Amino acid sequence: MTAPGSAARTPAHPAPAAAPHPRRARPPATGRPVPPVVLDAARPLWLGRPPGTPLTLAVVSLTWLRALSAPDRRALAGRHLTQEEAAFGAALPVPKRRTEWLAGRLALKSAVRAHQRYRLRCAATPGGRLPVRTLADGLRAGKPYVAAPVEVALTHAGDFAVAACGPRPVGVDLERHRTVTPYLARLLTVPDGPGTERLRRMPLTLRWAAKEAVLKHYGFGLRIGGGAREVELTGWAHDGRFTWRPSAALADHLPYDGGRTVCLAQDIDNYSFAMVWQT
Repeated sequence: MTAPGSAARTPAHPAPAAAPHPRRARPPATGRPVPPVVLDAARPLWLGRPPGTPLTLAVVSLTWLRALSAPDRRALAGRHLTQEEAAFGAALPVPKRRTEWLAGRLALKSAVRAHQRYRLRCAATPGGRLPVRTLADGLRAGKPYVAAPVEVALTHAGDFAVAACGPRPVGVDLERHRTVTPYLARLLTVPDGPGTERLRRMPLTLRWAAKEAVLKHYGFGLRIGGGAREVELTGWAHDGRFTWRPSAALADHLPYDGGRTVCLAQDIDNYSFAMVWQT
């Protein structure tokens, strides 16, 4: 992938470059919570290590990827995908889906490689030898995984694909700000009650992202019972951390491994972003 900062001009033949060093975010002068990711459509690839987490995140710009010519996208796929992945992506019939799929694979591989290099302090596996696969069956069907001692998660919306990599299960979700349907608004309603005032001010798309991130953390997506209904948000702190409780249907499927789950939801520019991870 081209180096960050070069996205303003589309190279005729995008050359491979060393991944940027994952940045540690600095507190903004406003005193507001530090965004865990940077969403910059002009930057081909952003890598980061959110402070206080064991995670490495990668953001790939779909705006940049869409601007590449078909030969340049094929060259990019040839450098970073396995032969099987490149063939699968090329066979997808819808151009929009092909671009999103490629962005997702690039984001996942970038997150894993940066995690290997800067968290695990080992050599990064070349993308062409790092296949990303998905579980085929069961409640966790579709969950991505790699042949490495890490867990990964993926989301894409609007102009970005965002991937997370960590030592334990992780879930991420990105939603573009939009007017939700009346049905979804009812689904996301927070009942009145003591201590829910701030939670009721949580934007609807952020509530949706939070619920999705929880379900993705466990690998379920929306497959359990009533989907998002199975996650009840119970609190949202000023630093973006949120709490929740499962429905009885969801609780029956939750694993218990003794890990503490941390949940974060923030609005970033015109997007809502949430991530859930274990410490």
